[in-house]
Amino acid sequence: MFLAPEIPVTTESRFLSHGEAGIFETVQMMRQLTDAGKKSPVIRQAALGVIFMTPAQADCAEVIALFEFVRDNIRYTKDINGIETLATPEKTLAMRVGDCDDLSVLLASLLESVGYPTRFIIESYDGAGWSHVYLAAYCEDVWITLDPTEQVAAGWQPPDAVARWIE
Repeated sequence: MFLAPEIPVTTESRFLSHGEAGIFETVQMMRQLTDAGKKSPVIRQAALGVIFMTPAQADCAEVIALFEFVRDNIRYTKDINGIETLATPEKTLAMRVGDCDDLSVLLASLLESVGYPTRFIIESYDGAGWSHVYLAAYCEDVWITLDPTEQVAAGWQPPDAVARWIE
């Protein structure tokens, strides 16, 4: 039986507001993790390794290669029941597992480490609260949506969202 790599788990607790304010605080923390992660030598090396064989100056090919790497190699799993958790992009890359915010932070960090601006998109499906996050990357004068939690192509967006907010 193959087991996931054993990576020491470290935690830091923060208290977040309840409801919508807590969601926006989480997205702010995701941006902070991305801003730190894009400067990480581990993240930059991973990004360069993924895009190495794409044609030079084929920007969208690099974006898609990084998206497919995260989508196909990082396993989606839910957070602890009732607890919002966030991992650094380095930790998500090492563990090869995370939820939608972890996969989005990793992908945003990889993209930004090689020059592509990103923004987070949060969505509601029932109008009662924000429940999913993914991102968009700016490539060749257009924003491309990237949801690394679904086995879909770049550019796909969940069709049943009733509300969308972009950071």
